Amino acid sequence: MQRSRLSVLGTSSLLALSLTLGACSSTPKDITAGWSPERIYSEARDEVNAGSWDKAIGLFEKLEGRAAGTPLAQQAQVEKAFAQYRNGDKPQALATLDRFIRLHPASPGVDYALYLKGLVNFNDNTGLFSFITSQDLSERDQKAAKDAYESFKELSNRFPDSKYTPDARQRMVYIVNSLAAYEVHVARYYASRGAHVAAVNRAQQAISEYQGVPAVEEALAILVSSYDAMGMPQLRDDAQRILEKNYPNSRFLKANQEQLKSKSSWWKIW
Repeated sequence: MQRSRLSVLGTSSLLALSLTLGACSSTPKDITAGWSPERIYSEARDEVNAGSWDKAIGLFEKLEGRAAGTPLAQQAQVEKAFAQYRNGDKPQALATLDRFIRLHPASPGVDYALYLKGLVNFNDNTGLFSFITSQDLSERDQKAAKDAYESFKELSNRFPDSKYTPDARQRMVYIVNSLAAYEVHVARYYASRGAHVAAVNRAQQAISEYQGVPAVEEALAILVSSYDAMGMPQLRDDAQRILEKNYPNSRFLKANQEQLKSKSSWWKIW
């Protein structure tokens, strides 16, 4: 009876050992185990050039650990962020870039990291000019565009001579114009539905936050028509004077004047 128990226990132990060995044998082999950091980087770059973003990300992560504390590891971190961005993983790309900027503030790659951070947000599908859809405009958020602007602005201020700064400044102008156009588009949306208080608020926001951009012209015109619809002639006339002074040839002036004339003389028979 004792011998039988030992036999059963022995069989169980052998089975457990066999399963353990089987599990170990199924563990994927690390093909980079004998590679130098330089070879890992070269292979990662080949994967980037081939558009194999997942493979490139994995190799850059290997390189970060294998070459920790070296400039090559910093390079790997930034290039991993680019691969994550191209792979469609915006949150991970931004997290990688934020970590790089925080850990390596004096790195020569910080200017590129800021530029790439701006690009990730700039090209966000829910950002610039995505308001041309059927979604309720009041539900849309321009945070990605504003975050892109802040990254480009930091790049321009900290690294005015960087090769990435001229392009960043052009994108900043585009973003400001786009954000102002968005506010005016929302104001127009509200005005067309008779929500004149909301229209005034958004038009005023465009005027105060984005001075000197093309969209301000229409924002002033919306103020004129909305104040008129709300029965506020003094505010209407103030907005009209500002529109006339700053945009004397505005296409909105004639339309507003005709609208006001029709309202003031509707009772006349000649």
